[in-house]
Amino acid sequence: MIDPTNVNFDKLNGLVPCVVQDFQTNKVLMLAFMNTEALTKTLAEKKLTFYSRSKKRLWTKGETSGNFLTLVEVTQDCDQDTLLFKVKAHGPACHTGTDTCFNETNQSEGLEFLENIIQKRKSTPKVGSYTNQLLDAGINKIAQKVGEEAVELVIEAKDNNRELFLGEAADLMYHYLVLLTAKGYTLKDVIAVLKARHS
Repeated sequence: MIDPTNVNFDKLNGLVPCVVQDFQTNKVLMLAFMNTEALTKTLAEKKLTFYSRSKKRLWTKGETSGNFLTLVEVTQDCDQDTLLFKVKAHGPACHTGTDTCFNETNQSEGLEFLENIIQKRKSTPKVGSYTNQLLDAGINKIAQKVGEEAVELVIEAKDNNRELFLGEAADLMYHYLVLLTAKGYTLKDVIAVLKARHS
């Protein structure tokens, strides 16, 4: 975490702009401002608190809506006068009810979108969900399905049917993500291992 005394609040009369980004999807959720007091409170409580320029007071995001922003990481720019907050969003970030203040859907463009769906099924089971059926069946069953899908992908790789090959590739990827979730790991954990191998 950063040291508030190293942040330059002088350029904007005691305020610094704060870019807020979802730590999983990397979507920019909103832009707000902090003074020293707001930053200190944010670092202490791990919930983003800003300074309202119109109301002239501190406000914690979610204090009325319940849509808090939990602090994951904060960095400052090269001039020490702008902050980048990576957060876990608990609901829409915009007061209008949209995911972001820029009218974008807070969804990853990569595999994280599927991983998030699987994780939601784990935390909030849905009746009739195939994902929940797999998770309820346990690690052995999920691992077996990963093995079966891997074999099916290898078989399709020997032919030239694009649709069947990509279908099996998608099946394997899905079951692999279910296995990761069941084991309590994420794609970021796997990516960290891959990066360490090539550092």
